[in-house]
This record gives sequence, structure tokens and C-alpha cells, in this order.
Amino acid sequence: MKIDRLERSRHVSGRVLVFLEDGSLVKVTEQELLDFGLRAGDELDGDTLERLRDAAAGSDAKARAAALIGRRAMSRRDLERKLTEKGATQAEARYAAEWLEAIGALNDAEYAALLVRHCARMGYGPARYRDELYRHGIDRELWDDAMDAAPDPAELVEEFLRDRFRKGPPDEKERRRAADALARRGFSWGDVKAGLSAWADGEPEE
Repeated sequence: MKIDRLERSRHVSGRVLVFLEDGSLVKVTEQELLDFGLRAGDELDGDTLERLRDAAAGSDAKARAAALIGRRAMSRRDLERKLTEKGATQAEARYAAEWLEAIGALNDAEYAALLVRHCARMGYGPARYRDELYRHGIDRELWDDAMDAAPDPAELVEEFLRDRFRKGPPDEKERRRAADALARRGFSWGDVKAGLSAWADGEPEE
């Protein structure tokens, strides 16, 4: 297959458009342009053209991955899923994720800690942390370290109850509702019971 012409993309920096004589187009980076020594008029055999397309697809996946990570932090599993949704093969998505890990731009341990801190700031407890870590595909070996950096659940329960009961000591109905709310937020019954016991005889001391 002969290369009809080469043009630099007007929209994407560093991208080169390779127009083939059959009217098809291959979008490559400047690196592929150099690696394959591409010039207008060159004849590409089937194997070379396939390798060029594979290399271009890999570079495109890397560029998409870098753009996704640049917009917001995410886990490796979520990144690979996003890439495949955008058309990358599983192999290309895995290659792009491995490349980002190698340069330090993708780190599931750091993301796990970030996720736990975010949940804690929102007033959620350990069960919610575990749910979120599982939902984002974080390896279970990373859970403990991420959760160790979270605030003491007792402090979060106390903060929640002080805000909930700011108008005055609660009655039994209000205590039950608060207990249910804390359970939904991911706190254990032990932490909830200990927090509520401080309100048994009125508002706890500072």
C-alpha cells in the first residue's frame, strides 16, 4: 500500500495524518513517523502497515489515558474500562495503564488513600470506605494501608452527633434515627453505640 501524502494535524499537536492510496487514513505520532521512516510515495507491505496501525493505536490509547488521568484521579481498573469504552482494545488499555504506572502517573495505592480521605471528609465510615474501594477495583492488599490513614471513626461519629443534636439533648426516637443514619453511612454498631452513650445523660462535655 502506497503512502499518498503526509499532513500534520491542524487540531492535535504532534499528530501526523498518513493518507494511503486507497483513501484510508492512519493517524500517527511524530515518534511513529520517525520509527517507521514514513515518507510520501513509500510502499508499505501488509506486515509493515499492520505494525504501523498497531503502534498508532497504542499511542492513541496512551494519549487518551493521559488525558483522562489529567482530568481526575482514578484507579487502574476504572481507567482501563474507560479506554475500552472509547474504543481501545483490552491489550491497548492495559499497555497504556502500564505506561502510566511506569512514569508514576497512575498509582492505585495513592488513589485508594485519596478515596478513603474523600469519604471521611464526607462523613462516612469504614464500611463505606470498603464499598468504594471494591467499587473502583482496588486490590484488597491495598485496603488496610489506605484505611489506616483515615480519621478515628469515633471522632467522625461524635462530629455527626454534635451536629445532629445541636438543638439540644435527643429523645429516644431521635437517638434511634441518628443510629440508623450512622449505620447507613458505614459506621459499625460498636462505634455508634459508644457515640450515643455519651448523650445518655444529656449533652456530653467538650
